[in-house]
Amino acid sequence: MATPLTDQEKRKQISIRGIVGVENVAELKKGFNRHLHFTLVKDRNIATPRDYYFALAHTVRDHLVGRWIRTQQFYYETDPKRVYYLSLEFYMGRTLQNTMINLGLQNACDEAIYQLGLDMEELEEMEEDAGLGNGGLGRLAACFLDSMATLGLAAYGYGIRYEYGIFNQKIRDGWQVEEADDWLRHGNPWEKARPEYMLPVHFYGRVEETRGGSKWVDTQVVLAMPYDTPIPGYMNNTVNTMRLWSARAPNDFNLRDFNVGDYIEAVLDRNLAENITRVLYPNDNFFEGKELRLKQEYFVVAATLQDIIRRFKTSKRGDAARTSFESFPEKVAVQLNDTHPAMAIPELMRIFVDIEKLDWDTSTAAGINKEAWDLTRRTFAYTNHTVLPEALERWPVALLEKLLPRHLQIIYHINQVHLDRIAALFPKDMEKLRKMSLIEEDGCKRVNMAHLCIVGSHAVNGVAEIHSNIIKTDVFSSKSVSCRPLQAAPGYHMAKMIIRLITSVADVVNNDPVVGNKLKVIFLENYRVSLAEKVIPATDLSEQISTAGTEASGTGNMKFMLNGALTIGTMDGANVEMAEEAGEENLFIFGMRVADVAELDKSGYDAMLYYKRIPELKHVMDQITSGFFSPKNPDLFKELTDMLFKFDRFKVFADFEDYIKCQEKVSKLYQEWTKMVIRNIAATGKFSSDRTITQYATEVWGVKPTDLKIPPPNEPREAIEKTARALKKM
Repeated sequence: MATPLTDQEKRKQISIRGIVGVENVAELKKGFNRHLHFTLVKDRNIATPRDYYFALAHTVRDHLVGRWIRTQQFYYETDPKRVYYLSLEFYMGRTLQNTMINLGLQNACDEAIYQLGLDMEELEEMEEDAGLGNGGLGRLAACFLDSMATLGLAAYGYGIRYEYGIFNQKIRDGWQVEEADDWLRHGNPWEKARPEYMLPVHFYGRVEETRGGSKWVDTQVVLAMPYDTPIPGYMNNTVNTMRLWSARAPNDFNLRDFNVGDYIEAVLDRNLAENITRVLYPNDNFFEGKELRLKQEYFVVAATLQDIIRRFKTSKRGDAARTSFESFPEKVAVQLNDTHPAMAIPELMRIFVDIEKLDWDTSTAAGINKEAWDLTRRTFAYTNHTVLPEALERWPVALLEKLLPRHLQIIYHINQVHLDRIAALFPKDMEKLRKMSLIEEDGCKRVNMAHLCIVGSHAVNGVAEIHSNIIKTDVFSSKSVSCRPLQAAPGYHMAKMIIRLITSVADVVNNDPVVGNKLKVIFLENYRVSLAEKVIPATDLSEQISTAGTEASGTGNMKFMLNGALTIGTMDGANVEMAEEAGEENLFIFGMRVADVAELDKSGYDAMLYYKRIPELKHVMDQITSGFFSPKNPDLFKELTDMLFKFDRFKVFADFEDYIKCQEKVSKLYQEWTKMVIRNIAATGKFSSDRTITQYATEVWGVKPTDLKIPPPNEPREAIEKTARALKKM
């Protein structure tokens, strides 16, 4: 009989048989020790687990850098059409493990860390989540960057390097409290500052009319400092870039105070400029017209478009720089992730008309527009994320006039051209003009940013099929009213009250002498990407229970499905497409459909009818109202119950009875669970972000994904030219 192998010998054999070998392990150990000593200036006697994480991160990053540079060389050589994804949120989470997997280093890193006597899981837990997003919108953006790199697209993500990301949630005495997410306090090993590409962004000022056109003058300048993060594709040597902007005050910012002797005050006032990128706004489903938020939105698009145009003008080596913008839409595709970067549309028009001196709109003899407005529309595409009226951005004209006066003029001009076209199609239909205008006149005069995105883009989509249909037939239909009154929209306070109710129910259930040991209610605080990576694979039943027609999509439901959880939900968002792929019999679908909700809107929703008719619902509401879950403060949840009875535009009670019946079905079918899980997992292919990006690439951006690998850094530069020639033949 053969002598049994020790655990260490087994691990070595696995490493040798895997993607990487013993040489790679030795190289990684050497790099780890080098970074521990020379980057972190520590030795094993005083190093902390966080030091070891940073040493490993820098070691893995070393394997990225050559591919990162080589990728940019390849794009310069091939001069492809480049895709720019603009988003105010990128919910990246942790980077280390994703990078190790994409580079094929996971096995070797595991073995190297083991041989060094360290615990890989402990080191991975040291990494702060890059929580630069609130939820689905930001997480979608992060997944899309991964897929664009994996599919070999020349793509860039542009956003804001918030100093404080999504707040850390803590539950104290049943209540949510927020703590600042100081995610950069220990530094970020993955980013590279690029001060050589720092750019000016202008605010305030006035518009001066000259013979040469309009001129924006007397502005206040803030500098945009770029920080680049590598985005590796899966095993293809492609490493794309996410560029996040950080606000910096120029050296002469407010030096008038200095000139009268108050140097300290002048320096302290620099914070006014740098506050622009200080913190992520925490609520992504309720529009607040704050000046700082508008500053953030314009700041990122102004810096980004300057960067895009600089790259556009810098053509392949040996060729003259581009001076004509006629080919701009053939070389540049810009995707607007919701309305947050909508100011990119008037900003590009300002650059074209005021700086590059293009005509607004000139038709050739063939009737083909070649000037600024046509170029702009062919460049932008827009993804809408919400159908809820309280989430749609509508900026007051007065604020735009103060902060961005030239852009307001341009928006008015865009609107006039748009309305002239509508008037030609529908003569004397003033109501249609009012509904389709970019400018809302009722009450506070404001700009509808979703309308601006639609008018200024060549392609518009929602994030689920049902959502795309709703924005066409309802929210942005010419028959719809563009500004809907708000009943009482649940704001942040109400969300906190719902959390308080959950924790109060948990106190009762978990301490009940009969069911306390059989059933537990747990509220997992501070939900984030790294926590989702643990929770989602462990889940049996995923509840996706929004009222039909109100949820944009829900990226979480697809992840639950892929990881083996079954879904109980309404026919809303991506649930519709999940049911199409897996078969409705393999999901637990309940409640009203979109048409049912519309009918109920017409007939009128009365919560009391359901309360009186359904005993279980009456019992639940009576318990909450009577203080059963809050005996020390019986009226604690009165606001919640009042909202459900009097102001609930989501019509929760209307779906309650069907939900209970569906839960009974869940219990009865538990024996068939595994079969349904397998059918669900097998049907999730459609929901791969690779598939989504492939569709965007071919149908919206006009680019072609490729499985060609960029030559690795150890191959000569001639290999790039050879691959470039192969790419052109495809």
